[in-house]
Amino acid sequence: MIGGRLHGTDWIGHTHRDELLFAQDSGDFKPATFNVLDAQYPRVDSNSRVQIRFKALDATKVRMNFWSGPKADMEKQADGFWTFITLPIALHYYTVIVDGAEVSDPGSTAYFGGSKWASAVEVPEAGVTYYLAQDVPHGQVREICYHSNVTGTWRHAMVYTPPAYDTQPKQRYPVLYLQHGGGEDESGWTRQGNANLILDNLIASSKAKPMIIVMANGYARRAGQLAPDLTGKPFGSPEMRKAIEDMMSAFEDDMTQALIPFIDSTFRTIPDRDDRAMAGLSDGRHADLHVTFDHLELFSYIGGFSGAANVFAAGNDKLDAKTAFNGAMADPDAFAKRVHLLWVGVGTDEPERMKQGIERLHAALDQGNIGHVFYESPGTNYEWQTWRRDLNDFAPRLFRHL
Repeated sequence: MIGGRLHGTDWIGHTHRDELLFAQDSGDFKPATFNVLDAQYPRVDSNSRVQIRFKALDATKVRMNFWSGPKADMEKQADGFWTFITLPIALHYYTVIVDGAEVSDPGSTAYFGGSKWASAVEVPEAGVTYYLAQDVPHGQVREICYHSNVTGTWRHAMVYTPPAYDTQPKQRYPVLYLQHGGGEDESGWTRQGNANLILDNLIASSKAKPMIIVMANGYARRAGQLAPDLTGKPFGSPEMRKAIEDMMSAFEDDMTQALIPFIDSTFRTIPDRDDRAMAGLSDGRHADLHVTFDHLELFSYIGGFSGAANVFAAGNDKLDAKTAFNGAMADPDAFAKRVHLLWVGVGTDEPERMKQGIERLHAALDQGNIGHVFYESPGTNYEWQTWRRDLNDFAPRLFRHL
């Protein structure tokens, strides 16, 4: 896995001459694993670079738009196809801008990221298999619909059941509620994050207990509530913050009043707080910390993966563990008896704003004598490989209270 910081022109600001040299010094480009059936591009080489080839015969300008870096011009070849080769990357979303129109790459599978359907390409981490399909028993990922009186709608979620779920009908299981990040949806943890494969491998090696994982849609509005018009409102504006808090409040009620009761009545769960965990990445981390701390009667395992927002008080850089969340951690010993695990993680190469937010949280918990696990993913950015590693470290620590 190459997890270096992707910004400026460090990774894609090369010339066509560079592109030719890259192709010549590797010579082993192969179709990427995320390609649609038999598509030959995008292609990945042994140096973790990605080669894009896009058909736009009549276009005058075609640009690459990777989420993790600046837009960059593609080069038109004699056959009318446009080509581009990146420097090393991992799993990243991208689109192609053709004469100003943003489109997906027809050779790549589409994923929901950045609040839109987009292409994605992945470079596997060399020598690492924990998030890949292996010759072990596999669980199932099921799609469910449940009705929510909070939103007045039918809601959609994904549920992972462990390998023995159908063959051992008397067995009951603990549950991890695992949330996606901002701009993604409930499909992200399985389609991009490979959470089901990570758990298959951990369970097969006896590193994690068999568990059910519920991945819900984190966007919710109360019945009759319309989406606010945020046109022209900058990120972080009072209007934007209120919209986020309203959505988070609705999601909290939807989860505690509709989703959890549905899961406990539909699946063979162990329906108590000692066997219920919640974790999330980025905005999902922000939501899961609020949901769990507001409802410690429901959760005893808590995980936070990346994210920059101050988790204690918006607009206040001073983190005080003793007063946060209505004083839930004011008595460290009492908190330790109620919460079996508080886990926070970050990639070492994440943007400073995001990395410092988690580091401040870690420092505040230390200062408040709050027992917790702090994990740093070496060499990875604000990306799925960080969050896969987070889950791979977090899941084995769950449901060990007995």
